[in-house]
Amino acid sequence: MKKFLAIFLFALFVTSAIASDEIDELDDFDADDDELLREIEAKHVAKEHARENEAAKVSVTKLAEAHAQDALVNNKIPIEIDLCAKVHCSAGKICQIIDDAAQCVCVPECPEVDEPRRKVCTNLNETWASDCEVHRQRCLCEQNDPKCTNKEAAHVHIDYYGECRELPECSDDEMKDFPRRMREWLFNVMIDLATRNELPEYYITLIHDNEKNLTKRWADAAVWKFCDLDVEGDKTISRHELFPIRAPLLTLEHCIAPFLETCDENDDHRISLKEWGKCLEIETDELTEKCANMTRKGQPIEA
Repeated sequence: MKKFLAIFLFALFVTSAIASDEIDELDDFDADDDELLREIEAKHVAKEHARENEAAKVSVTKLAEAHAQDALVNNKIPIEIDLCAKVHCSAGKICQIIDDAAQCVCVPECPEVDEPRRKVCTNLNETWASDCEVHRQRCLCEQNDPKCTNKEAAHVHIDYYGECRELPECSDDEMKDFPRRMREWLFNVMIDLATRNELPEYYITLIHDNEKNLTKRWADAAVWKFCDLDVEGDKTISRHELFPIRAPLLTLEHCIAPFLETCDENDDHRISLKEWGKCLEIETDELTEKCANMTRKGQPIEA
C-alpha cells in the first residue's frame, strides 16, 4: 500500500507541476472534444505557462524600452502600458506585441528540460521532451508554420507522462485488487490536500466526520474525485475528462487504463456517479452527490 501511495503521490506532483487507444479514441475527436481536452491539458501545465509568460514579459519589456527610447528621441512623453496584461493565451502560445497590438503567438522556444520525468508520450506514439514542446508543435502546425514537423500534430494531445513504451498487461489478480487500492489512494490524497490546505473546507469537514468510518470515507473520497474530474459539470465524467487521473499514472500504474475502461459499464463514453461507485465497489446508497461549487470566499454551494 505504501508503494502504491508513493506512486500516486508522485503522480499528483507531476499533474500539479502539470494508454491505450481504447480509452481516448483520439482519431474520432470532433471539434468539441478537441477543445475540451485542450482545456483539461492546459489546466495541468501551469509551470510551463509560467515560463512561457516570462518569455512574453521579456518581449514586452524590450518593446517598452524601444518605445521609451523613441519617445526620448522625438521628445514625446512615454506612456507605459502592458498590452498583454489581460491577454490569456492557450497552451503553446504566449502574448507578444505586434504592430502595437497584443497577439497570441506560438512559443518561440521551450525551456530546455533534462529531467526524464518531464517527457511525454502523445496520441501519435511520439516521445517529446516536455508538454511545452508538444503544445508548441501543435500551435506551429495549426498555423501551417514551416517549423511544423508533422501536419498531424495540429491535433496532437498528451497521451501519458513518460517516454512512449509498451505497457504490461494488467493481470486478473491485479485488476481484482485495484478497486480497493484506488479507494485507499483517493482518501489518502484527500488527506494530503487537506494537510496542505488545498481542499475546500466542505471536504475537510467530511474527512474529520468520517475518518473512522471506512465505508463513508471511501464514498466521500469517490464523490470528491468524481466532482473534481467533472469539468463540464454535467454529473458525468467523459473519457477525455479522465486525462488528469490517467495520463500521469499510466506508466507507473499499468492497471489504471483497463480499470477506468471497466467503469463505463454501458459503453456510452461517459461514467455516471453510479457507475463510478460500482466500479470502486462502493454501495450506491452511500454515494450522495455533494459536489460543492466554491465561491470566492470558499463557502460550499450544494450542486
